[in-house]
Amino acid sequence: MADSENFHFKNEAGEPQTIKSKDLVASIANQHGSSTIIYLEHEGDDTSATPKLTIAQGDAPHTAQPPDTSDTETHIIVSTASGTNKATSFYAQVVQPVLETLYPKGHLNFILHHTKSPETIKELASDVFLPTANAGTSVRIILLSGDGGIIDLLNSLLSSPTSKTHKTPQVVLIPLGTANALYHSINATTTDSTWGLRNLASTHTKPLPIFTASFSSGARILVDEARSEQALPKHPITHLPTLHGAVVCSWGMHASLVADSDTAEYRKFGVQRFQMAAKEALYPSDGSAPHTYRATVSILQNSEWTPLMDDAAQEHMYVLATMVSNLEKPLCISPASKPLDGSLHLVQFGPTTGDEAMRIMGLAYQGGKHVDDPLVRYESLEGLRIAFEGKEGEGRWRRICVDGTIVRLEEDGWVEVRKVERRVLDVVVG
Repeated sequence: MADSENFHFKNEAGEPQTIKSKDLVASIANQHGSSTIIYLEHEGDDTSATPKLTIAQGDAPHTAQPPDTSDTETHIIVSTASGTNKATSFYAQVVQPVLETLYPKGHLNFILHHTKSPETIKELASDVFLPTANAGTSVRIILLSGDGGIIDLLNSLLSSPTSKTHKTPQVVLIPLGTANALYHSINATTTDSTWGLRNLASTHTKPLPIFTASFSSGARILVDEARSEQALPKHPITHLPTLHGAVVCSWGMHASLVADSDTAEYRKFGVQRFQMAAKEALYPSDGSAPHTYRATVSILQNSEWTPLMDDAAQEHMYVLATMVSNLEKPLCISPASKPLDGSLHLVQFGPTTGDEAMRIMGLAYQGGKHVDDPLVRYESLEGLRIAFEGKEGEGRWRRICVDGTIVRLEEDGWVEVRKVERRVLDVVVG
């Protein structure tokens, strides 16, 4: 039986057992008339550490009935370089045994991919997943990655037209990135501690809401720790450089700390890399004040563009448009956002001291209390536009973050973000 917090069952010896409901992956019927109980065991209260997988036999109520996979082409992507590089071991130690248990026959037909370069997921999406979906075949992708993996899938699936027989691919998120904003936002209202494994047996899906960021012609993606640049893909109709996202588009402090911390050295520290970079940005070594970011920022509401403030007063520290509630599990950036609700919210505040910025962001770690601070502007919107107009001379102050991808604009460059009503990926949910 189950209560709100605990799941009770009897082991093979008939002895009563109790586990936390939040740790239960599934309880399913097995071939012998009893039950197979799959659950995770965490060390202490640290749910970020790799858990131990337990697969037990006994007598228990059934919580899931794994779907028939015979009509679905199932792919598993292990993003080897995501986060702190533990996707490979997590697959071998946890995900693979769960799949073998849930799908004793079906898992033999699952197709496994380990990423070999930053282009692997993009190539799989454009060369394998999209043609298969266009042929009318159901595609389910089990993605061991962070937010970057979703964005690679999204942009590649949108790079070519769909057919009349197209079936929207499904994705199961297994959070192995650094922040895993999309995963934690989808699960913000649950107590699920199974790293997405519970969804491996789910048949429920919801469309992934997305936005499109259009850029001025000179915009370039920064790669290889900003040592190289790449051209952005062009929109087939507007021919503008374009990226599609599902999490966040930002400029100012957020974009800078994401960009500055995207190095091999910083990535060793996991999610702490963002706070480390933030302290360096807010407390420059020469003792000066944090940078004041200058550009004309406008918002789209009720189909009308309105500048945030008079042009002379357009100075900022933090400008962020987001479709999710949480940028990290404990960091609630947009408390009004609900899982996969399709809303877009602005979070903005102006130039301030390092101490004040840290105080404001500290409130975001307290359930999103920063949005009640008088220094913070927080509201729902349909679009965001940032135009530099020559106000920022140095390129590092003209970096835009789109779901972790960093784009540097030219001195008179601009970016325009809008919500898009288009179904590209369905997310498997509990």
